[in-house]
Amino acid sequence: MGLVSGVCFAEMGNKVICVDTVREKIDKLNNRIMPIYEQDLEEMCNCNREQGRIEFTTDLRYGIKNSDIIFIAVGTPSLPDGHADLSQVEVVAKEIAHHMNGYKIVVNKSTVPVGTQKMVARIILENQDKPFEFDVVSNPEFLREGTAVHDTMNPDRIIIGTESEKAARIMTTLHDPLGAPIMVTDPESAEMIKYAANAFLATKITFMNEIANICEKLGADVGEVARGVGLDHRISDKFLNAGIGFGGGCFPKDTKALVKLAEQVDYEFKLVKSAIQVNNLQKLRPVEKLRKAVPVIKGKTVAVLGLAFKPNTDDIREASAITVINEIQKMGGRIKAYDPAAMAVARKVLKDVDYTDNVYDAVKNVDAVVMVTEWEEFRQMNLARVKELMNGNIFIDGRNVFDYDSMTRLGFEYYCIGKKDAGFYRESALEEIASAKEDLFKLSKKKCNESYEHIVQL
Repeated sequence: MGLVSGVCFAEMGNKVICVDTVREKIDKLNNRIMPIYEQDLEEMCNCNREQGRIEFTTDLRYGIKNSDIIFIAVGTPSLPDGHADLSQVEVVAKEIAHHMNGYKIVVNKSTVPVGTQKMVARIILENQDKPFEFDVVSNPEFLREGTAVHDTMNPDRIIIGTESEKAARIMTTLHDPLGAPIMVTDPESAEMIKYAANAFLATKITFMNEIANICEKLGADVGEVARGVGLDHRISDKFLNAGIGFGGGCFPKDTKALVKLAEQVDYEFKLVKSAIQVNNLQKLRPVEKLRKAVPVIKGKTVAVLGLAFKPNTDDIREASAITVINEIQKMGGRIKAYDPAAMAVARKVLKDVDYTDNVYDAVKNVDAVVMVTEWEEFRQMNLARVKELMNGNIFIDGRNVFDYDSMTRLGFEYYCIGKKDAGFYRESALEEIASAKEDLFKLSKKKCNESYEHIVQL
């Protein structure tokens, strides 16, 4: 988020200094190597570097002294108890206080709990070497990984949380070129808007996944249900795609933080707590389907396609693939895996995995395939070749990319989420068999009773 914001502000004509404490990241950027995978970012960054509008350094003192507006864009990960870890925010706030040389606007860009704006203001005030004027503003981001550049340059709205007219005026001028609605509000409301938006979207995803699980049992098609529901303008069709749960660096940690924030004021946020619980269970759906299709996983080899939590990013934080791989390994299964962007990151987290160079090497000689991330490369793969390369024919589609009829024609035993699949037809067949057995039992019992009555009469 920090790098994307910096590059986009430069694209808007501003002079930007990007600061990071990790020397490796800055060295890569200065050598024109992108440390993250994000669509269109590298090209835009190089263009603005050539125009002299952006630079990269580890010298925080230099960055502070030569800036009018300072964006804090550090990580706020979850602590073990679910609270947001604000330690990086606190460290940066103290450094800003020490190196101020005039009026500064300090902007909380990171997702932070309500009250952080006041906390940062207090830290700066208490740690200033000299008394300079400053304002602290809450300016949450709403970008999506994979489309972060597009989302930053084409926002739905800009939220500016401040009680300072001067800061509001400057921040409005900074964002005016984007042409988006600008909402100026108090800092507490701005901080809450971010959490509320993410929690609502996370709940919307989770709701549709619950509907999908019911659809599977009833024979309904969650894709058709989502289409019909999404035509309601009050709901819209966004975030209604059923699958195997949300992940990434925002929804999981922000929902947990919101629950903890509510607990601090003695309120139990049951809806969001349930969304978190359901999402954790949803990540296990592919494993449940695999276990039914292959009762004994031990000794079997499974290909996992996709490691990032979503397409067009290399982010594996809270990714469903981690849960799927860990569970299969616990049952004694072997893993082959491929992802177009996230394998370098995954190697640091997921061990005892055979990482391959392409999708076809991943599926070669495996007993089953589990597709976790809906990369375009997977949508376009040659499925007939995939079937030919596999030892088995089990294909579990965690993102509903393919069609049951076409997959079965190719010879796959196909499983998906919220639609009729091999599992549904297998259960239906078992129910028919059980019903037929019951009918036969009733018929034979009736015949026995008739024979007994006949014997008694004789």
